[in-house]
Amino acid sequence: MRITTRTRRAAVAAVGALTVGAMLAACGSGTPGEAAGGGDEEGVTTIQFWHRNFTPVENEWYEGIIKKFNESQDEIKVVGTQVPGDAWDQKMKAAQAAGKAPDIYTHPGSIQDAVNAGQLHELDSIVPADALAEISDAAKPVSEVDGTYYAYPLLLEPQAVLFWNTDMLDKAGVDSTAGPTTWDELLDACAKIQPTLADGQYCISPAQDAATLAWSTVGQQYNFAGHTALTDDWTKADIDDAGYRDMMEQYKTLWDKGYMPKQPLADYGGGKDFGEQKVAFKVSGSWMLSEIGSDYPDVLGLTGIGPMVNSAEADGRTATTLGNFKWVVDAKTKNAEAAGTFLSWAIAGDPENLVPFFVDTQFTKAPVRQSVQDAVAADPAAADAPWSKVIVDDIAPNAIPEPTYPWDVSLAVGTAFESVMKGSASPDAAIDTANKAIQTVIDREGLADKAPSK
Repeated sequence: MRITTRTRRAAVAAVGALTVGAMLAACGSGTPGEAAGGGDEEGVTTIQFWHRNFTPVENEWYEGIIKKFNESQDEIKVVGTQVPGDAWDQKMKAAQAAGKAPDIYTHPGSIQDAVNAGQLHELDSIVPADALAEISDAAKPVSEVDGTYYAYPLLLEPQAVLFWNTDMLDKAGVDSTAGPTTWDELLDACAKIQPTLADGQYCISPAQDAATLAWSTVGQQYNFAGHTALTDDWTKADIDDAGYRDMMEQYKTLWDKGYMPKQPLADYGGGKDFGEQKVAFKVSGSWMLSEIGSDYPDVLGLTGIGPMVNSAEADGRTATTLGNFKWVVDAKTKNAEAAGTFLSWAIAGDPENLVPFFVDTQFTKAPVRQSVQDAVAADPAAADAPWSKVIVDDIAPNAIPEPTYPWDVSLAVGTAFESVMKGSASPDAAIDTANKAIQTVIDREGLADKAPSK
């Protein structure tokens, strides 16, 4: 096993293979779409908990934590329901419309819209203050609105991480112990790597469609421009500048020089292309390493990991956002206290409840509580996962939160990036089109009255 540690903007190189625990599929104890509101039965308060279908080990943890809580006391019964991700929005909207939303459920991304719509119960009155105080500074932006907590994060996940295959870099004479730290270094590496590859192999697999570019590059937009897509007062778009143009040109270079495939070889969030060694570099979320460890263990030992590369003008700014999954309590629940008790016990209480989650997902996610970070780091398996330090210490603390402005704003930016990258529009034309689309969203949604600074 070869481990190289570097500074905050650097990487850890080839790591030894990690033994993966049993990957047993699990399913919740409820069925999606069944009546969700809680109820009392023989003095026991029953609450419904919906969570998305995650990876097998995550699903197993959810099933286990529900069972463990139910066995720990006899006053509250939690009924778990595992919902497929592609069915989540439809089922949740239908349940909310019917007045049968679950008492407590998982929630990704920003909570701003849900809070504005009155869908979430505040947590300050149902979760102990000391538990809320443990939420890290990096997680507070996705947990609270105007000083009130509405969500408790389970995890944070850097959404743009650079992975590389050390063998493929070595064969091209590219330093594999560190990995590139700037776009110039990345492009120089690709110029050396691409000629050494066989047909069907590419230097890098980044995001390449509008929707994926929309959410996965927000941190990179900040890295290049020093800001994201809206002005601070949310009155107009803020993408007509040199930083956004420069970033567009970098992606266009990857496309024009054939360093990236013309058709995706795998989803941005998946590791199939990297695991099958069809790409030397892969840009994905930190979670991808879990898939490599479980499905391609031989490649895990050839994997380097580091922060996403920086623009020449970044001056230390991050290049990634932090994805997250949080637990929230429904505003209309009749069992808020019971839901708060379950949340407090499961993810805001004993750190040992959470250690299996982070260990079994192979240290690819960052805990939001220092006590949990310490407990996870103390687990014996942590010695075989040096990438955990890169994710938790070098990437996550500097990452910015996901944007709270509407998705349509991000999608307009992602569409601009895709059109420039693939040559269907110039940067000026793409930015002009995006500006008009964003202004439509601003006017339609009344964003000037919803800006965080208001």
